[in-house]
Amino acid sequence: MQEIVEFLRTDNYLLILSGIMMFLFIGFLVLLINYTKMNNRYKKFMNKLGNGKNLEEDLENFMYKVDRVEKQNAEITNFCRNLEEDLSKCIQKIGIVRYSAFKDTGSDLSFAVALLDEKNNGLVFNGIYSREMSNIYAKPVENGNSKYTLSKEELEAIEKAINSNNIYKESKM
Repeated sequence: MQEIVEFLRTDNYLLILSGIMMFLFIGFLVLLINYTKMNNRYKKFMNKLGNGKNLEEDLENFMYKVDRVEKQNAEITNFCRNLEEDLSKCIQKIGIVRYSAFKDTGSDLSFAVALLDEKNNGLVFNGIYSREMSNIYAKPVENGNSKYTLSKEELEAIEKAINSNNIYKESKM
């Protein structure tokens, strides 16, 4: 231990420390020169790839545009999801049955029309035609049924609407 303390008090210690400092300084200069050369080569390479334009700027612009497109895509996806939810509540299924309500009238002028959404909710109209008058009745439909008494034509119209797979169908009784 004594020898180390003695050595630290001599000029040799300062010379060795100075040598190490010079070596580190030279190493730092070499690294700085290599970094500068490499940075210049990188810039030339990026300009060469970009046909005279700075490719790095082009890449940054591209990434900015990609981020914008991703945000717009997310907005469009949300809009479509909301639209799909709203669409399920719109009339999608239609069933029509034409019939003669009375024996003395021809041409199947009476009708029953069912208008249903995706979940078979909606309403059914029944238009009864006679030579003296014409009446139209409407009844609410929930899950393909109504709390009101339904005629066989109204039931058939509801059944056609449910089975229509969102395609309009007409048939005569």
